[in-house]
Formats: sequence, structure tokens, C-alpha cells
Amino acid sequence: MTDSAAATLDRLGSGKYLLVTTYRKDGRTVPTPVWTVRDGDTLGVWTVATSGKVKRIRNRADVLVAPCDVRGNRSGEDVPARAEIGPGELAGHYRELLKRKYGLMGRLTLLGSRLRRGNEGTVAIRVTLADATPGDATPGGAEPGDPAEQA
Repeated sequence: MTDSAAATLDRLGSGKYLLVTTYRKDGRTVPTPVWTVRDGDTLGVWTVATSGKVKRIRNRADVLVAPCDVRGNRSGEDVPARAEIGPGELAGHYRELLKRKYGLMGRLTLLGSRLRRGNEGTVAIRVTLADATPGDATPGGAEPGDPAEQA
């Protein structure tokens, strides 16, 4: 990992919220603010297993991430990344990291989720930054040559 990539990872992982932009099947983007934790060379996100972002990531793993506020207002440039749904034990690991980072609010949120859905009702999303530099993403999320780009 380059110094630049490590600095980007530090900046994104230390923020309170991360804007994860996923793609619908037709190529339209869907930005969603989420809590995030740094986990080695990746970022971790914990979310409801039946959420739209999980479905979209299963269909298309490339995402854009950016620092943001609670309402999803970007406070930095988009960074291309790949997201993957992690195994059940990774969700437990991310829950522990979230408790440490978000303190009482994190503990209360996790408790409420566990009471409503149980531990199986949530999943971990591992986000790995691409080797691209910030801002290199193609507008609209289309890859060069994608039908979405030609529409």
C-alpha cells in the first residue's frame, strides 16, 4: 500500500460517517451514509442484511466511498473501491470495532439491532480501496464501454 493510499484510508476510516455509493442494475448511483471502522487495509461497514445496499453490492461490487456528514453531504472526493459481503464472524468483529469507535451511541444502536433482528439480521461489508487516485471514477459509475455509458 502506498503512502497516499494509506493516508486516504486513514482519512476515510477516522471520519464519523462514510458515504458508500452503490450502483443499481441500470447504472444509476445510490449514495448512503454509514458508520465505518478501519480494519487493517480495509474499511468495515455493518448493516442490515436485507438492505438495498447489500443487494446492490451482491450485483455489482464496485463502489465509490467519500467522507460525509450524517445526512450524506460529501466532505471530500469520491474514491473508487470494491465492496464484499463478509462472513458472519466478520460482522461480530465489526460490531466490536464500532462499539469502541462510537461509544455509548454505538452500543445502544447495536443493542437495538440485536433485539430487533438478532445477530444474523446484520452483515459486514468489507470495503477495499481500488488502486486509482481519488476522483478517477467515471461519472455515473459506468465503466468505459458499459452500455450505461452509451445510453
